[in-house]
Order: sequence, then structure tokens, then C-alpha cells
Amino acid sequence: MITQRLPERWMVRLIALLTASMGMVNLISATRPALAARFALIAQISPLEVTRGSHFTTALAGFALIILSFNLWQRKKIAWLAAIITLIISIAAHLLKGLDYEEASLALVLLVLLILFRYSFHAESDLPSVRQGLVVLGTALGFTLFYGAIGFYLLDRHFSTRFNWWNAIRQTVVMFVSFYNPGLEPVTGFGRYFASSIYAFGLVTFSFSLWMLIRPVLVRQPATAEERAHAARIVQKYGRTALARATLFDDKSYFFAPGETVIAYAVRGRGAIVLGDPIGPPDQITTAIRAFQDFCARNDWSPAFVSTLPDYLDAYQKAGFNVVCIGHEAIVDLEEFNLEGSKNKSVRNSVSRIERAGFRTEVYMPPLDDPLLMSLRDISDAWLTLRKGGEMHFSDGWFEDSYIRNGPVIVIHSSDGSPTAFANLVSEYQKNELTIDLMRHYPNMEPGTMEFLFAQMFLWAKEKGYGTFSLGLCAIVGVGEKPDDPRVAQILHTISGTLSRFYNFKGLHNFKNKFHPRWEPRYLVYRGPASLPLVLSSLLQVHSGNHSLWKFLKK
Repeated sequence: MITQRLPERWMVRLIALLTASMGMVNLISATRPALAARFALIAQISPLEVTRGSHFTTALAGFALIILSFNLWQRKKIAWLAAIITLIISIAAHLLKGLDYEEASLALVLLVLLILFRYSFHAESDLPSVRQGLVVLGTALGFTLFYGAIGFYLLDRHFSTRFNWWNAIRQTVVMFVSFYNPGLEPVTGFGRYFASSIYAFGLVTFSFSLWMLIRPVLVRQPATAEERAHAARIVQKYGRTALARATLFDDKSYFFAPGETVIAYAVRGRGAIVLGDPIGPPDQITTAIRAFQDFCARNDWSPAFVSTLPDYLDAYQKAGFNVVCIGHEAIVDLEEFNLEGSKNKSVRNSVSRIERAGFRTEVYMPPLDDPLLMSLRDISDAWLTLRKGGEMHFSDGWFEDSYIRNGPVIVIHSSDGSPTAFANLVSEYQKNELTIDLMRHYPNMEPGTMEFLFAQMFLWAKEKGYGTFSLGLCAIVGVGEKPDDPRVAQILHTISGTLSRFYNFKGLHNFKNKFHPRWEPRYLVYRGPASLPLVLSSLLQVHSGNHSLWKFLKK
């Protein structure tokens, strides 16, 4: 198991900061001329064009070190190797451009530190991306070699030098790899353009390859059939929240901790977002949290747990996580629910009005027949069109024939018998509780239709012997509204004000509150304030079902 002892962790961060500082030293040094005495000495052993090219190489190495410092902070193994190579090049460049042994000595000290702490840099990069980066680099080198050699040989009238094949190849390789000009003097505008294109090919190729080399591990296939079956067995045995069924949706990957515990997650960028708490025996949860934390460290992911129960907050905090309340789940006690009395007067009036209009509800048990399934899909398509967006994912299901067909559904029929609204019902595994996932209807429904639907669901579930009914999470509402609330909670409250034009948090809360539920807190578990922007961005993307935050915000 990867442990993060405090001195070792801070040494990694110190090395990352020193790498960034060395990059700044390179940039500054590249802009300063060499001392006269040193320049005279180096001129005796190094051609002038090499000395000039070393200034440019020093600057490029500086930019590379600054970029790599961010990835060294994340303990990237490839970044460590790239930093070693860049520092060796940097040392040579400092010596060749003017015997700058001071800067070369600093680079050497940093090189030694990286070698001494090499085992601290263990985070993996995405292997297919690494291969792609190397292939792109090799392909670009081959293409540029062909392009440059042909160009210099056929276009030498645009330069002061006459090129044979060997000189044309040498000229191209040096410009592409070292980014300096070994005696090349264009005499026309086209010659300058052609020479610049060699630099452009090299700069773009190296930048793309570097990005691919340090890219975090990507999840290209959420889970195999065997993993999904194994997860289903654990969830059915230990799942006890309204989110348990959602952990088995096809958009999840699974981490199996030692013992009999599973963690369902999705990855966007560097964010690994877990749906709820680990699922398994209570005495294995702490071990699972730490094991998943180590797994994410190896893959260069930043883990976060969303909509967790209060039960394991101490375990998260002892593992180094921060926690913040992000909302409350509404739980209706079915034994106490009825339509009598003044407390439920508004709901009772809505139910009476809808019934007088000829509407009725019916619960259909699986498997649903094709005509009903087609009618429900028409309702779903109309509802999605009304929302001007696509399906939500992650903690929500989406309309997929096998999913809807194989579960109970409550349907509202109009006076002419046609379906007008529906909700699919989802049972908990280890709790005597029912919840819903999809709830959809045609546009221009009669006022009170949804109150009617929920009241009928509660009465049916009560009759079937269920004890409670979960109405799901009401995010943000009631979070960060008090002056003494945590700063992070206040920030989330501010963000909710911006997002309210996309999602009516308060309206949803007020609707659920009509049924007088008890409100249970749910939490976001994350790796410190600095990770929050990444976590929130990844969270929005996994809920949108795609990798584009902009597409989600346009919904």
C-alpha cells in the first residue's frame, strides 16, 4: 500500500517547487548574454551557432520544467523521467551557451534529488496515450525529416547555403530536435517561412507528445461483465441507500477492496467521482477508503465521494479527506402518511381535483409489454424535449428499454385511458424502503398532477408493506446560508445561485416538503479546498453523461 508520510510528501512538493524555480532560472538565463571571459573561452570549443542555439534550448527546457513541475506535484512517473532528461539537456545547454556553471550546478543538484526520491513518483500516465504520444513524435520526426530534406534540397535558392542531401537532412534534424539554426540564412521571405515551419512542426509535436505522456489514466471501458456481476452480488447483499441501484448502471467502473467491498465510480479528467459510500460490511469500509485512495494516487486521479451518509465521516477525515454537507435526502415515513387532517390539506385537494377530472393511476409489474413501453418512451421523449437537454446519468438512470421493462412502473392515465405521466419504482436492497428514479410527463399537465402521482405512490407502497419512501437528495438548499457555516458550504451556496437558472433547487425542495418528510444530511468528501474546482467540474460532467461541461450548462 502506498503511504504518504508527512516528510516524504513535503519532499515531493519541495522538488516540484524547485523544478518550477529551475524553469524560471532557465528562462531568465536564456535572455542574458554570457560573461565576456567565459564567452571567449567557450567560443574556442563550440561553434557560434551552437552557442546561440543553446540559448533557445535553455528557454525551451525552462518552459518544459515549469510544465513538468505541476505533474511532479502529482507524483507522475513519466513526469519524473521527462524532468531527468530535461535537466540533463539543461545542464549541457547552460555550459554550451556561456559556461554558466552556477545554473548548471543548480540543475545538477535538482537532478540528484530527483534520483534519490525516484520511488516517490509512482503515479501512472495513460498507457495508450503514452503510446500515441510516442507514435506522434516518431511520425512527426519522419515526416518533418522528409519534408525538410526535400524542401532544403529543392529550395536552396531561397537560402545563402547550397544543400546536398546530407546537409539538408542534417539541417532538418538539428532544427526539429534542438530548435536552433546551424548557419541557416534565408535570403527570401519564402525561405524564412519555410525555416519557421520546421520550428513550428517541432514545437507543436513536442508539446502534444509531452501532454500525452503526462495525461492521467483514462477509463475507456467502465467495467467488464464479470466485474459488473461481482459488483451486483455485493450491492444486493449490502446496499442500503437510495443510490444502491444506481451504482449498477452501465456508466460506472468498480474498485474491489480487500474483503467483500465495492466502490462504484466514474472518471472525468483527473476527477474520480464515487457514488455514495463504499458498499460492503461496515468493518471493511475504512480499509476500502484507504485502498481506493492509493488506487487513485497510482492513476493520478483526485478522488471524491458524493452523497455519502454521516456514518463514515470519521473514517474519511482520518484518511485525510475534507467533508461538507451538500444537501438533505427527503424520507417519508409511510406508516404516518395519509391524506387526512389539515397538515395534508393541499395534497388532498390536488388528489381530489385530479380524480374528478377522470385521471387514475395504475402500477404495472415487470416485465412490461411492448405497447406500454412504447407509450412510456413517447412520454419520456416529450419530457426531454421540454427540458431542451439529454438524459442525466451517474446518480440517475436514463430511459433504456431493458431498465424500464424489468422494474415496476406507476402510470397516470387520463380520462380517455391514455398514459400521460409515469415514474419507475426502485426497491432498496437491505432496507424496507422504496424510491423512484425517472419521473416524466407530457407538457401542459393539469396543476397538481405530480402531487397526485406521489400520493398514490405512497399509498400503494404503504399497502405493500414498505416502511419508508425516499424522495432523493435536495442539493444545496439549506447549505451555507448561515454566517457560521463552513466557508466551503457558503461557496457552494453561492454557486447554487448561479446554477439556479439551470436547475430549480428551491422549487424541488418546496415540492418534496409538501409530504412532510424527515431530512437526512448527505455529504461531499474531497481532498482539500484546492481540489474543489476539479471535483465540481468532474461531478457536473458525470451527471451530464458526457465530457463536456459546456454541453451540460446549455441543458
